[in-house]
Amino acid sequence: MAAAFGLMPAWTSAFSKGKSFPVVRTPKGARKFNSSAIENAITVVQKRTNNYELGWLFENCFPNTLDTTVDFNIENGKPDTYVITGDIDAMWLRDSSAQVWPYLSFVGEDPKLKTLIEGVINRQTKCILLDPYANAFFKDDTKISGWKDQTEMKPGVSERKWEVDSLCYTIRLAYGYWKKTGDTRPFDQDWKKAVETILRTFKEQQRKSGAGPYHFSRHTSSGTDGATYAGIGFPVKPNGLICSMFRPSDDLTTHLYLIPSNFFAVQSMKQVAEMVAAISKDNRLANECSDLAKEVEAALKAHSIVKHKQFGHVYAYETNGFESYLLMDDANVPSLLSLPYLTNLKASDPVYQNTRKMIWSEHNPYFYKSDITEGIGGPHTGANQVWPISIIMKGLTSNNDAEIKTCIRSLQTTHGHTGFMHESFDVNQPANFSRSWFAWANTLFGELIWKTYQTKPQLLDL
Repeated sequence: MAAAFGLMPAWTSAFSKGKSFPVVRTPKGARKFNSSAIENAITVVQKRTNNYELGWLFENCFPNTLDTTVDFNIENGKPDTYVITGDIDAMWLRDSSAQVWPYLSFVGEDPKLKTLIEGVINRQTKCILLDPYANAFFKDDTKISGWKDQTEMKPGVSERKWEVDSLCYTIRLAYGYWKKTGDTRPFDQDWKKAVETILRTFKEQQRKSGAGPYHFSRHTSSGTDGATYAGIGFPVKPNGLICSMFRPSDDLTTHLYLIPSNFFAVQSMKQVAEMVAAISKDNRLANECSDLAKEVEAALKAHSIVKHKQFGHVYAYETNGFESYLLMDDANVPSLLSLPYLTNLKASDPVYQNTRKMIWSEHNPYFYKSDITEGIGGPHTGANQVWPISIIMKGLTSNNDAEIKTCIRSLQTTHGHTGFMHESFDVNQPANFSRSWFAWANTLFGELIWKTYQTKPQLLDL
């Protein structure tokens, strides 16, 4: 085994249920970035658990973003960090934020890690100023995308699918960094311009005076990849909510008022208002952000809840202002399941609890279950494909010991003998999976294990 896979850490030489575990993590000399704080966290978890496979998974997954996806430089005297998703050589605003988010807890122990995340914020500011409607970007701002979409593509833009959550994620990371470190260096005039751009874009997509400047069409056989109505999507009745042409899965919305993303927008506007007031001393801009948050929050109270005949009042996934509602959930975050994770909505909220029961059941068309496991998928990967992210998110939003333990066991038994999480797997045959290198799922799994270690460490044992 050692000859085939390389030397294994001493603790993995033990056997768990008759199996030993190969070294599959990128060798130290080939890693993109090394963090002493993250390495220490790996050691701490492995010492605490008697579940050797789980410790092995944590060692592989938690540092995967740092090991394989980050490209750090100093550009014009400022940190600059480009983060790819894994097997796709482009930087998604959503994915890059989510990939480094769990590392914020460790920046006080590792100044290099702090600088790396500062570089992500700087890079995201550049991306937003280039095109706030784009979801993915190239490192080379002269590179031309291979997509032949009917939209206003610019050099440096990889894909231009308008998703509300893309901009929200950048604010979440910036706010989390500021609260954790107190450092205001990334929040300069360019960052303030990016905030103004985000605010303008959100207001444009409230569509009070027409569809706004964005349109997107793609010649494709996939029904989830190109917008209808000359690229502006199906009609909506303006009500204060923000239109999102695409979901965080990069799939087309059915009804443009995507409820989870609007909840996320409320949270983001409140956070950025606080930042602008404290850092930029611009009360006018801060008030505009706060006013938008209040408007969207009021619209959510009026238009996001529908009565289900079995579960009572639940949150809809999408609506259009014409009293049409889509009752479902997608695995990608923001999702209805993830609302307590991303926003101030409490997990104990009665409507959320009703919604949680509905979406984790056969009443959600994208919920799949077998004798092996269960979870949520979505149109992006097709029938019977569960996304590990959905199982991870269920664990992260739960306070029930048995439920968390079940989620961890499910993730442990469905990684397809690879040592990593994936985009999706067949609920009946988990060894059949999509995307062997998907850093968001890996790092999020690490976040679940680390949170469990800090709050309920006994759940990490066999």
